[in-house]
Amino acid sequence: MIGISDMIEVKEKDFNSFFKAPFNAYGPNSLYVSPFKSDLKRFLSNKNPLFKDKNTFTFFSAFKNGTPVGRVVVHVHKKSNEKYKSKTAYFGFFDCIDDLDVAKALFDRVERWARINKFSEIMGNFNLTAMQQIGVTTDGFENVPYMDQVYSPPQISKLLEKLGYNSFFPMTTFEIDLKSIDPEILNKDMKFSSIDDENIKFEKINKRNFKVHIEHARICLNDGFANNPMFVPVTKDEFYFQSKDMSLIIDNHISTIAYHDNRPIGVTVCLPDLNPFVKANKSRFSLMTPFHLLKLKTQRKRAGIIYTSVIQDYQIKGLGGILMYHTLSAVKSRGYEYLGVTWISDENIPSLRNIEKAGGKPLHKLCLYKKEI
Repeated sequence: MIGISDMIEVKEKDFNSFFKAPFNAYGPNSLYVSPFKSDLKRFLSNKNPLFKDKNTFTFFSAFKNGTPVGRVVVHVHKKSNEKYKSKTAYFGFFDCIDDLDVAKALFDRVERWARINKFSEIMGNFNLTAMQQIGVTTDGFENVPYMDQVYSPPQISKLLEKLGYNSFFPMTTFEIDLKSIDPEILNKDMKFSSIDDENIKFEKINKRNFKVHIEHARICLNDGFANNPMFVPVTKDEFYFQSKDMSLIIDNHISTIAYHDNRPIGVTVCLPDLNPFVKANKSRFSLMTPFHLLKLKTQRKRAGIIYTSVIQDYQIKGLGGILMYHTLSAVKSRGYEYLGVTWISDENIPSLRNIEKAGGKPLHKLCLYKKEI
């Protein structure tokens, strides 16, 4: 029973409480890093190309004793349901104190929304991005996440299990200690590739050619990931909506696109790790933001691979390993000391082998959760 002193209230589309909830739930010492408030507000609006149609998303905040301590988004990806002939709704941004009553209050609303809209399954976390920030952390809670890596404290997976959600699709994020590796060792392994290096041209994604390069990165993403589980091709509008601000923080030397006869055939998108910058700003822009940005640019030691994709024609020819070599060489020469890698499915054996060759060590274990309703 919930006593009068433990009253729980759920509000819908109350953005300020939605933003505050994880700070209240996890406290100042948590490793969780919230997106910037302005970015989160933009994601949770009809400006997001994923939500152009009406009734494709909503979000909830849970209050306990008047304080927001939990939140969740529920949304639909119509193209995904069309492609996979499914009736799936997705949850994302599930953050909550270790309180089953609060979590249940949130997911009662999620499941009600899904049933009203005639969905038969709920799956998550999916955090509303074209790059698919997905998963719930199940191990490695002590390890500091990189930008674009989903992180949640231990109670989140446990609460989902108590609510009847089942885990599937295991994934792993990785970290490479650049101080202890020699990229040239990896380069020697790549000499056994079936690619003739003389016919491949490599370019760095830079601010001057950003729009052209980012479109080529999207082309490689869609082709290379076409056969991956749950993947849906990303439109120009969706991709640019998520990546347009990337030009402000990009390091011109560490993201690489491979071309053959001017055709983009592979890409690694790698960025400085913004999490220390975002956390120092408490996820809000302020008068101190320029100072924190300067500090990031002069003291950055961590970079993160957002994704690597090789088009299908080149996937068995060793291009993925060559792109990894270019990335390691570039980030190490730029003075970075650590490289994070966003999630790789435990079934993606070729990518896991490349990470192992590069000296990658597991950082976090994650999985998705789903429930039939």
